[in-house]
Amino acid sequence: MRLAVLKERRAGETRVAATPETAKKLAALGLSVVVESGAGLTAGFPDAAYREAGAEVASDAAGALAAAKIVLKVRAPLARGEGPVDELGLIPRGALLIGTLEAVGNPSRAQAYAEAGLEACSMELLPRITRAQSMDVLSSQANLAGYRAVIEAAAAFDKGFPMLMTAAGTIPAANVFVMGAGVAGLQAIATARRLGGRVSATDVRPAAKEEIKSLGASFVGVENEEMAQAQTAGGYAREMSEEYRRKQAEVIAAAVARADVVICTALVQGRKAPTLLSAEMVGSMKPGSVVVDIAADAGGNCALTVPGEAITTGGGVKILGWRNWPGRIPAAASALYARNLLTFLSTFWDKEAGAPKLPQEDEIVRGVTLARGGAVVHPMLAQAPAA
Repeated sequence: MRLAVLKERRAGETRVAATPETAKKLAALGLSVVVESGAGLTAGFPDAAYREAGAEVASDAAGALAAAKIVLKVRAPLARGEGPVDELGLIPRGALLIGTLEAVGNPSRAQAYAEAGLEACSMELLPRITRAQSMDVLSSQANLAGYRAVIEAAAAFDKGFPMLMTAAGTIPAANVFVMGAGVAGLQAIATARRLGGRVSATDVRPAAKEEIKSLGASFVGVENEEMAQAQTAGGYAREMSEEYRRKQAEVIAAAVARADVVICTALVQGRKAPTLLSAEMVGSMKPGSVVVDIAADAGGNCALTVPGEAITTGGGVKILGWRNWPGRIPAAASALYARNLLTFLSTFWDKEAGAPKLPQEDEIVRGVTLARGGAVVHPMLAQAPAA
């Protein structure tokens, strides 16, 4: 069975869906692995490394996809008119497509996969259950995004993170305020603490308070009945009421004004990121302060964030709104993402058939499958038969 790994062509994407390490392990399952030439270069994996791992290297997407039964991607394949190559049109009918396909916000993609006759699995929809942790692409990528956010904040901050005591005087530790204490936020807290920052954090989920404190940071937030209901059964943050957000804004305003660095990480699954940092709050920050908005891809938590750009306000506050934060640490992000996909395939691998077996009654399979048998099947999307 042939498995294809394509080069990522969407703007700003530096990751790859299989590394030489996972290509070797995929081949051990009995798969014939073919990688499009140049697919791993931006993540530091040359074609030669894939060849050494036992993979074939194809000169272009068409060559890689020819007769492929499984296709691994980081982002959704380009459709006709989206870029220089119609990747979707080249994928053989009946193939299994696995990636972060982002179809909940783009329902037409799921319909396109159904019409193309693909079995499409969108890994960002993986249910947050214990059995699925090793396949959780959101967590693996958010962890690295939180780390990278602090590293870039430290580079942009014109002082230092730790307290520096010198003969010429003392420079105080940076005050770091982390908004959102999910996977990315907790990693940001830990990294900022390692760098010597004085860290505080906020989150609407009730469990977050103890997690924040366990990492040595102080908790800032509104604690009321709504906060007690602020987490879904799947572990995601619920979107909060306007009244709660108003109260939360009042409480954190003072923390923002004291902060030298603010790291924004709050996301709601499948929705626009909530605006937690207003223009007035940014205006209260000291010149030279830094805001890092990991949620920029979803519109941003900061009202002044310009997705894809780094700006400096009239008050001298730097706002880093880069897209695709995991892609800013591509070798590590690719390594973890590729292992997530390998684990998914290995978990549902039928050794006798030498092929993946994805039973729709399985909670994980049901959670990630967008299209199957010519129809859109995911419960979050309107079911529609293929044309």
